[in-house]
Amino acid sequence: MSINRRKAMLVLLVLAVSFLLCILIAGVLNTDAAMKTDFTRKNQPPSLRYPFGTDWMGRDMFARTIAGLSMSIRIGLLTATISALIAFALGSAAAVMGKTVDIFIGWLIDLVMGIPHILLLMLISFACGKGFRGIVIGILCTHWMSLARVIRGEVLQLKQSGYVQVAAKLGTGRLRIVTRHMLPHLVPQFMVGLILLFPHAILHEASITFLGFGLSPEQPAIGVILSESIRYLLTGSWWLAVFPGISLSLIVILFDYIGGMARKLLDPASAHE
Repeated sequence: MSINRRKAMLVLLVLAVSFLLCILIAGVLNTDAAMKTDFTRKNQPPSLRYPFGTDWMGRDMFARTIAGLSMSIRIGLLTATISALIAFALGSAAAVMGKTVDIFIGWLIDLVMGIPHILLLMLISFACGKGFRGIVIGILCTHWMSLARVIRGEVLQLKQSGYVQVAAKLGTGRLRIVTRHMLPHLVPQFMVGLILLFPHAILHEASITFLGFGLSPEQPAIGVILSESIRYLLTGSWWLAVFPGISLSLIVILFDYIGGMARKLLDPASAHE
């Protein structure tokens, strides 16, 4: 990959991250406006004053959508970061703790991945009392496996590489081999996996909230908005579901795009494309 192309991708990456941060901050600052009711303006279609229209309680759907996206991004950032750290710790444990621990971790990954994802997420969220706490714990317990499997596979390959075996024969300690010879190769995998966990966390938060196992109805969350809007679609209030749904899809696509760009920037082989 040429230097100019990498610079262009880096600029796009910064712009995309900045856009997400703007939504995050705007949603936090706009929470009161998203909750404000005014029955004199209820069920108004999209207009210049209310770009996303208003709902049956006269709440500004644009403000509610921004607040909902901000909530989703916060949950995504928190859960994806912790899930990625769990995945990195478990995936790389094979290099430090030996074969027995590696077999157990492989068995644990297969066990959790064998359970239907959404079902397990709903059960954990419900058992933890739903709400913000329940959904965060549920996502943390169900989103580490794929990245852990990737990290574990990379570790097993690195253990068979020539320079790692030579270092071991020269008497280099296992921990030093991991930090000096393996960690530089694992960090790019970790960063890309961390970014790509965001859209999964956001989608699953919205999904189980929509099904009633996530955030409470009082919170301006996208899942809550979409769940509430279903009953009003037949009355012609299409904007209650269309704009929040499109906005959520665009955020997920943007996260996926950021992950793709990060993979190309962090992959050493991309420099030769």
